[in-house]
Amino acid sequence: MRLVDSHCHLQADRFANDVDLVIGAARLGGVERILVPGWDGGSCDAALALAERFDWLDAAVGVHPHDAVRVDDVEWSRIAALAGDARVVAVGETGLDLDRTFSPVADQLRNLRRNLRLAIETGKPAILHCRSRQGARVAQDALVVELRAAGFGSAAATNAFGDRPPAVIHSYSGPVDFAREVLDLGLAISFSGLVFRRGEEASAEVAVIVPADRLLVETDSPFLSPPGAPRGRNEPQWVQTTADWAATRRGDRPDGFGAGLVAAYDRTFPRARPGRTERVHRVDTADPAGLLY
Repeated sequence: MRLVDSHCHLQADRFANDVDLVIGAARLGGVERILVPGWDGGSCDAALALAERFDWLDAAVGVHPHDAVRVDDVEWSRIAALAGDARVVAVGETGLDLDRTFSPVADQLRNLRRNLRLAIETGKPAILHCRSRQGARVAQDALVVELRAAGFGSAAATNAFGDRPPAVIHSYSGPVDFAREVLDLGLAISFSGLVFRRGEEASAEVAVIVPADRLLVETDSPFLSPPGAPRGRNEPQWVQTTADWAATRRGDRPDGFGAGLVAAYDRTFPRARPGRTERVHRVDTADPAGLLY
């Protein structure tokens, strides 16, 4: 099966000693696209550095809700400037987290709003984290309100994105009607190893209703290990487990489902720089990470 990892924090400390090997293992495992999102200024810089070294990787820049209170206006201005870089295909990771409120809600909302504005200004989709406490939906409902207020689902988003998704709900969590609401706004939905956890059973129904051209999979590495993966450090090669889960729920053949994943990724995150498509099937086993060509 052809694979993508639409959300993978390869710049995290847990990969500091062997990121080349991790990327190589993913490539040998069939992963053709990896998006590396930032969460603050330093991690955005690191994402861009990885995208420079490995030209089949993409970067996203933005501020995570956990870091909203710590990123001041100066740091935000620098991150916003990075959004114009050709290596950057999305804005984020941003969003709302009302489960673990590491940043006050007011700071999270301010941060989300400026990330959403940047997405529409640049025409690069927002990558959205959305978590409520188990059994609750406060963050999901608040996110829909904020998306509509920012112009998602309106002419502003259409002008910026055309028929492409203006945002992605990453590592989907929430009830089925939340999925229907964000799909009505044109968003894409990405599934991670979170789908295997107790309390996330609604994701199985959501996987069936997402249009194929707006369905993505991810690892959220180094977090959210699926069954069979090391619990201490998830890696992009383990996206296969979640892809198999989604294909089975939809009743899709692996070859067709995999081709759809790559097409959905490329439609959602079109790149302004060349150099990926023509290389994707040229995996050199002596150089799996693609360092030599």
